[in-house]
Amino acid sequence: MRWTVLDAPLDSSGRGRGEERGARALRAAGLLRRLGARDGGEVPARIDDPRRDPATGLIGADQVRAASRAIADAVRAVRSGGDRPLLLGGDCTILLGVFLGLPAGTTLWFLDGHVDFFDGSTSATGEGADMELSVLTGHGPDLFGRALVDPALVRVIGHRPPRDDEARREADRVDPRIDQVPAALLRRRGFAAVARELATEDDTPAWLHLDVDVLDPGALPAVTYPEPGGPDGDELLALLGPLASADRLIGMSVADLDADADPDGRHARRLVELLAAALSP
Repeated sequence: MRWTVLDAPLDSSGRGRGEERGARALRAAGLLRRLGARDGGEVPARIDDPRRDPATGLIGADQVRAASRAIADAVRAVRSGGDRPLLLGGDCTILLGVFLGLPAGTTLWFLDGHVDFFDGSTSATGEGADMELSVLTGHGPDLFGRALVDPALVRVIGHRPPRDDEARREADRVDPRIDQVPAALLRRRGFAAVARELATEDDTPAWLHLDVDVLDPGALPAVTYPEPGGPDGDELLALLGPLASADRLIGMSVADLDADADPDGRHARRLVELLAAALSP
């Protein structure tokens, strides 16, 4: 099945950080050519209001809703045409639109250096990327009138242990039905072994989300919130390969490359190499 690449340049800080230019950087590094992908263009998904909504505690709540609906429509259109969507962020807030546009019962493989489980009152920033997983599972601001994914279908992979009181409070909020494979356990069990288990655990459709800050900062420093202790490039490739080739995979999102922290494009090119190795037929 062919990939169709969509850009969703949503930076949930509302301040135009380098995540807005992440998709453009991956394109400039040759991603579409390397994948032989169709160009689906840019989704109207931007946040330019840095104020926190008093009702939800979320920055640009109305714009997040509008962007999510636009992403949902684009994802549905690609899938109805028979292709797999590859959605390039932007930050992890793009996942809200993805699951707004996917059928109920879809599994989420969530590769991230963080669990992203704050809500509007516990997040210090108010950024959607602080809390998208809590919103998706019905534990964050109610933006859509319902949870968008069953917590029992979420697999959080590669996150780091909490290092301060704020992170510990976030970790305590995580729904116990969510399956967690933190970075240390992932390394002990083996990256490829964990991926093979996930790929074959059942036959529900699955979406793969890659926040590039799952990588160790030594492998990819061009992110806003780096977390030490993550996989290097080869380890991430061992994890991505079986997931990307799984028959049940229906699409993928890539988020949080800070293009402003990568002025010569070297990190974007490295990511393209990884993605091409994992996703090419």
